[in-house]
Amino acid sequence: MTPRLMGLPMQLQQFIAKPFTQASSLAFLTPQFQQSPRRAYSLRIRRGRGPASGKGKTSGRGHKGQKQHGKVPAGFNGGQTPDIVVHGERGAPNVFAKEMAPVNLSRIQEWIDQGRIDPARPITIRELTHSRCIHQAKEGVKLLGGTDSALKQPIHLVVSRASASAIEAIEATGGSVTTRYYTRKAIENILRMESHPFVSMAWSAESGSKDLLKADNLTEDVSESAIMKAVGFRYRLPDPTRRRDIEYYRDPAHRGYLSHLLKPMEGPSLFFRSPEERKSTAGVKKEKVLPENRLW
Repeated sequence: MTPRLMGLPMQLQQFIAKPFTQASSLAFLTPQFQQSPRRAYSLRIRRGRGPASGKGKTSGRGHKGQKQHGKVPAGFNGGQTPDIVVHGERGAPNVFAKEMAPVNLSRIQEWIDQGRIDPARPITIRELTHSRCIHQAKEGVKLLGGTDSALKQPIHLVVSRASASAIEAIEATGGSVTTRYYTRKAIENILRMESHPFVSMAWSAESGSKDLLKADNLTEDVSESAIMKAVGFRYRLPDPTRRRDIEYYRDPAHRGYLSHLLKPMEGPSLFFRSPEERKSTAGVKKEKVLPENRLW
């Protein structure tokens, strides 16, 4: 050991006496960092903890005013008459509206291309739900349309409601659409295979449903009791009781399943009567016969 190293501490003498290598120098100079674990959630903002935190002093509220010293109610206009009082409240949500699951023709065609839906059989709420084309039937299914090129083959659908563009696109390819009334309980029974998706007492071959009956391997003179006895269904499908629902499913423009009940020259409305019905209810007008002793 050289005389110049004799006065240094022993550890420093040993380090200087070792041969200098790049690895040893990097291990000596590079600090060791401890990696912190990832958090499952972000930390909340801590306010008023000094200027270094970024949210100190005024805690992000700014200087002066009502917004710093107190809370401002929603819709407060500085003391003048609120807008809700001047202009009123409009556009409240309709609590009586039915919540339906929408489905597009392009999505149905995509499921058919993947082999998840059989286009040779009627496509009902049961097939759409079991194939996961819709995730929740809710109170029914509404069919939304598109272009004629969305479909590649004719299909037969039974849904709760259908748009005019969807009906036009399906019938252009040779298919058919039938709208059927459902309730939440009826949909649950259909998904549990305890009710037929469209055959009921109000169903008839006269309603333009021959294609549906043939596609479901049913004869035209089929009855609801025969199907329930043969297949083992437990519950019947309900029919609408509200006037709005009855008029919707009586309308041939909506392809309602009750449209075959309309008489000639009769509309779907339950209030207005057709001219033929008015004549039949009015009867024959009787002539007024005056007695012999009256002059006028």
